[in-house]
Amino acid sequence: MKLVYAIIGNENSELLISELSARGFQATKLSSTGGFLKRGNTTLMIGTEDENVQKATAIIREVCGERKNIEVNMPFISPSGGAPMYCSSVPQRMEVGGAVIFVLDVSYYEKI
Repeated sequence: MKLVYAIIGNENSELLISELSARGFQATKLSSTGGFLKRGNTTLMIGTEDENVQKATAIIREVCGERKNIEVNMPFISPSGGAPMYCSSVPQRMEVGGAVIFVLDVSYYEKI
């Protein structure tokens, strides 16, 4: 048995959960926040048999595979070690969207 973690953008969460459910997968939805951009994400936990991991990740790619570029203001870290300051004069283009997928072995599983 495997546990698939999929970290996705909030904008894709409902569609992905719906697609997973329609194809026989169950997912637990957790709210999460990215450490760099401080944007809201959704982390899905999907428990599945080993032979179904490829199917689950294919659905995630299908729904969340497109990434887009946005412009963000990069934090400026003071050399003296102070708190990060956000400076609007230093825009940086970043890719957002898509998904980050982790697949872990499950040593024990029990549904009560």
